[in-house]
Amino acid sequence: MNEEAEVICPSCSPRHPVLHKVLKSGINPVVKCSECGTVHPTVMETPRTVDVRVIVSRGEASFPMHTHMQENEIIRVGDEMFIDDDSSDEVYPVVITAIESGQKRPEAAKVADISSLWGRAIDEVCVKIAIHEGTTTRSVIKRVPGGYQFTIGSTEKVGPDEFKVIRVKERDGSFKSRDGVVIEAKNIKRIFANPVHRKAWGSGTSWSSRKREQSW
Repeated sequence: MNEEAEVICPSCSPRHPVLHKVLKSGINPVVKCSECGTVHPTVMETPRTVDVRVIVSRGEASFPMHTHMQENEIIRVGDEMFIDDDSSDEVYPVVITAIESGQKRPEAAKVADISSLWGRAIDEVCVKIAIHEGTTTRSVIKRVPGGYQFTIGSTEKVGPDEFKVIRVKERDGSFKSRDGVVIEAKNIKRIFANPVHRKAWGSGTSWSSRKREQSW
């Protein structure tokens, strides 16, 4: 996440704080106004730390956690962060899927205005794979780390099933089907694949079969 802060802009908003990107932090911070683009030094108060409720989903299960964040931090849907729950001593890397701010569900909000966050755990994910064969389709699930990379056109295995990745539906609803495209598991909604059938060694008219026939 990029660090942002709401401070006075001497050019476009000398009375009311507006959103700025922090270019240089520390004792003498430098910021850039998101409204007019002015770059200027500023004074920022040390932000207060507040407790934020986070509903973490992992597979089919969801559970509440609590973490501490700076009240002036801006959180956006799609941000990735670590949720460190002090009471349970559990840490989960998650991607934020929804923000509750009162009765609203904005795409971004300041921590001080957030009622709850919803996040999807990405330390380990279950990727659904639809394997098409003729007129039938069957589904399997591959459990992998969130950063595991699937490549379109490559082969994968789940137990005895070996399949070739043909197309991928991402969580944002888009599809990828060009060979060589790489998508991380945490961003995948579903994989569409074809089965890979390999002949056993020595079957059919292989060299080993002919060799045995000649020796009879």
